[in-house]
Amino acid sequence: MANIDRTINYIEFPMTDNAATKAFYHGVFGWEFTDWGPDYISFAGAGIDGGFNGESKVKSTSPGVLVVLYADDLEAILKAVKAAGAEIVAPIYEFPGGRRFHFRDPNGNELAVWSQP
Repeated sequence: MANIDRTINYIEFPMTDNAATKAFYHGVFGWEFTDWGPDYISFAGAGIDGGFNGESKVKSTSPGVLVVLYADDLEAILKAVKAAGAEIVAPIYEFPGGRRFHFRDPNGNELAVWSQP
């Protein structure tokens, strides 16, 4: 991915479980991973570069930075997120411009997924 001045370049999440993180994000969203040792993985396929850092072994706390993902079929992604064992923090709700839900990943990070109406 190109480095563009004054844009978001990388997102890094806390991580407590390398294997669960890879299984969840690959299974639900299709992301691919590169291991950089046992406590750091970078991901590809998310539309932005990023990684999961488990060096401190500290879970994410809420509220924190909210990363919002997009899905054409919100119900299908909600079903996949639930099937992968994630906690649903906020069920699907409407907002001006679309609908979304929030979930907590295996590391405790809260994310949202939205779709157009």
